[in-house]
Amino acid sequence: MFFDLIVVGASWGGLDALTVLMRGLPDDFAVPIVVVQHRSQDAESLLAELLQQWTGRTVVETEDKQPIEQGHIYIAPANYHLLIEDDYFSLTTEAPVRYSRPSIDVMFGSAAHAFGERLIGVVLTGANEDGSRGLQCVYEDGGYCLVQDPATAEVATMPAAALTRVPHATKRALPEIAGHLVDVARNGPPATYVRATA
Repeated sequence: MFFDLIVVGASWGGLDALTVLMRGLPDDFAVPIVVVQHRSQDAESLLAELLQQWTGRTVVETEDKQPIEQGHIYIAPANYHLLIEDDYFSLTTEAPVRYSRPSIDVMFGSAAHAFGERLIGVVLTGANEDGSRGLQCVYEDGGYCLVQDPATAEVATMPAAALTRVPHATKRALPEIAGHLVDVARNGPPATYVRATA
């Protein structure tokens, strides 16, 4: 494997997009995936259960100090920022960022710092610009950036903002993202991908 972690950000329309992603990933795909889906502060912890229906991999809502394990899909809990250390998670209740807690930018930024070129960042559908700055951190720290084609997003604002901030990110239609992730994780980025320069 060329990569050790995949981070995914989604907002409006995210449940449907994440369902498509989960259904497309093979059960033996070992790279851990961490998901921030914007939810209301009092949202029930059902997202992991809903996504578990579509994959044979283990889907869990993340707990503080929980270690990162291969083959798992981790969901950020509502009303907490999720930070990623080298091999475990931290939850914080610091102020919302861009009106969001959990914040995609916060999670992506911490993951980029911890994993650098071993990280893949993915921005999906959403109605705000959260995720664009975080994806820029992924790019600048040497990671691989993938964005849902805004034309295939339920709401195009978030992926469009990510592509504006990280123009070298790879763009793929939603049905193609899972297969592309598997290919990149196993074989490395496409030859056409322009990496950040120091």
